[in-house]
Amino acid sequence: MSSALLAGCATPQSPVGKAVYDFGVAQSAVSAAVPVRNIPLALPEIEAGAGLDSPALLYRLQYQDAQQLRPYAQARWSVPPAQLVRSRLREALAAQGPVLPQEGVAMWTLRVDLDEFSQVFATPESSQGTVRLRASLFKISQSGEQLTAQTNVLTRSAAASQDAPGGVRALTAATDDAVRQIAAWVATQIKP
Repeated sequence: MSSALLAGCATPQSPVGKAVYDFGVAQSAVSAAVPVRNIPLALPEIEAGAGLDSPALLYRLQYQDAQQLRPYAQARWSVPPAQLVRSRLREALAAQGPVLPQEGVAMWTLRVDLDEFSQVFATPESSQGTVRLRASLFKISQSGEQLTAQTNVLTRSAAASQDAPGGVRALTAATDDAVRQIAAWVATQIKP
């Protein structure tokens, strides 16, 4: 028995890994009142700044240094945030009509830039998920593409806890709100 006990002590402990997050299963992101779009829409990859091109789960200490993005040490996204946002947006737009993955094969292209995606702490006891997107809608014709409309969306959702899991839930809620706004905006721009 003592040799079994010693063997158990000698077995290396598995290293503590980072918690890996995504948005989970989507709730209906589009209201039933949004009209159906029969016209195909291309949705290329979402562009994101250099600070958002990794799977790091980021936060800002607004009360201390609002310009510095900091990563949680023991938490990360399963993929970079732009990919998570694009997946959620593609799902919402597909509820309205056909969504194609690349440009040049549809009459309309929606390009989206992800400008902010972080948990922002106003105080050590208060934070919110903040998502800022810029959506540009282009009409494609024989003569090229033409910017027809552009909108900026800023959403915030209060975090229930001041840690990585709280930030994930807040960023998921803020993203879902931004996706609803963009899907509704696209529906008003593209008329059959």
